Amino acid sequence: MPHPSELPPLNALRAFEATARLESVSQAAHELFVTHGAVSRQLRILEDYLGQPVFERRGRGLVLTGNGRELRDAVATAFDTLRATSRRLQRTARSEALVLGCPGSVLARWMIPRLETLRRDLPQMNLHLSANEQPPNAALSGLDAALVAAAPPWPGQWQVHELASERIGPVMSPQYAQERDLLEHDPRVLLDEAVLHTASRPQAWPAWCRAHGLPAGALPMGQSFEHLYYLTEAAVAGLGVAIAPQQLVADDIAAGRLVAPWGFSETGGIWVLCAPRGSSDPNIPALAHWLRAQLNADST
Repeated sequence: MPHPSELPPLNALRAFEATARLESVSQAAHELFVTHGAVSRQLRILEDYLGQPVFERRGRGLVLTGNGRELRDAVATAFDTLRATSRRLQRTARSEALVLGCPGSVLARWMIPRLETLRRDLPQMNLHLSANEQPPNAALSGLDAALVAAAPPWPGQWQVHELASERIGPVMSPQYAQERDLLEHDPRVLLDEAVLHTASRPQAWPAWCRAHGLPAGALPMGQSFEHLYYLTEAAVAGLGVAIAPQQLVADDIAAGRLVAPWGFSETGGIWVLCAPRGSSDPNIPALAHWLRAQLNADST
């Protein structure tokens, strides 16, 4: 029998918190980098410790009991406090740098060209940029905030600052051999054009086609690139017509390196700055305000 002052085993609480939040033992195991069986064992340990079940099985799924819901709320609050405190201590250790995650293409094509402006506008902010090609996980592991272009709903663990609508459109270099011919036609001319595309955004061209009344799968696909950064660089080099977010090519269009003959269409996605729920860092709303102004300026 555990002493009344003792806490349940931490690993059991971690397994319970993840399972309750994700409503899945399998997803909890994936997030915690352990096996399905390991999570199940930790849940049994917790239930043995408490002397009562925290989940009940319904069909093929698990549902929290009344006591399980009470424990979930307490554990979620405690873990949020621990995460916030850990981040604060880590930031103190690294000279108060705010670690911002964003996709590599956004970092290279949008953030880096604006860093000098950011430093001038927010001189108090010590920003550390972290490139990541995969979307941040729900816990924003290793990050104080992340710049994301995606569609809601958002993870419940996030504090979300909406910044701007995501807009995409075809772009090409004035040096592209077929550029003059393409400019003289409406978007249907692309049905005869092998377009450049990227594996990281396979739905970009179909979404744009639907917005312009074209068959979603009718465009002939030409050269593929692994990342959006390479795709836009290929367009700048005159290799063909690419599809790109408006903000990421705004500088190239302003400089005459790219043209967007048919404009940009909203995707239903939103640029957001997400931070851990409960974050009280004053740099987060200040950064969100700055990002909102910059992104909207690039979409006009």
